[in-house]
Amino acid sequence: MPALSPIRLGVNIDHVATVRNARGGRHPDPVEAAEIAIAAGADGITAHLREDRRHIVDDDITRLKARIVRPLNLEMAATQEMVEIARRVKPHAACLVPERRQERTTEGGLDAAGQRESLRAAVDQLAEAGIRVSLFVAADPAQIEAAAAIAAPVIEIHTGAWCEALAVGNTAAAAAEFARIRRGATLAVDAGLEVHAGHGLDFASAEKIAALPEIVELNIGHFLIGRAIFDGLAAAVRQMRVAMDRGRARISSPAPRAAR
Repeated sequence: MPALSPIRLGVNIDHVATVRNARGGRHPDPVEAAEIAIAAGADGITAHLREDRRHIVDDDITRLKARIVRPLNLEMAATQEMVEIARRVKPHAACLVPERRQERTTEGGLDAAGQRESLRAAVDQLAEAGIRVSLFVAADPAQIEAAAAIAAPVIEIHTGAWCEALAVGNTAAAAAEFARIRRGATLAVDAGLEVHAGHGLDFASAEKIAALPEIVELNIGHFLIGRAIFDGLAAAVRQMRVAMDRGRARISSPAPRAAR
């Protein structure tokens, strides 16, 4: 088991931009949301610059890089256009994700095993610019082994199938998916990769997955922006931070002994 590391929270502010773009103008501002999230305990900010610019736009990325005091993680497709934007803006990190125009959100992980050469080219160009690269993949041995072979230092495990099983009450499927995530995280650490996770996480699922010591960062967006409507963004981020820290504390806390 790796040495216990604090678990980081990356807050994805894409859907603040979704609300802004529904009406046009500059309100609500995703950069302001990022600053609020950081003040409330976020360790970094994630933003996905999609090829169709459906939420985050180029100016948002430029302003985020100039104004926020925590690392910026740029989610992006592995296209030459996006690589050139990243090399110009120089975010702290870039997470390569699959992207289809017709999808509502990222629906699965990269096929790293089937796209080794094109992904390697993108990883090499980003690394040359001093940008730390992660690959967004399913917790599948073939994909994790391909990520290691491509020489991306980080993977982010797609947790969507697990979270969906939890949401519909399919306990058997949820248990199987969580076991797959656990095995994948262990395999990735053994391969020398840093492990992040994200997609579909809420307070309860973030608390549970934070108890996996191999995972050092969670990236969470849609749920937090949704909770912000009712509780405010700062309160939602603080509650997520508490849930994650509570889950992390389980690693070093012995299980209670059964009564005799």
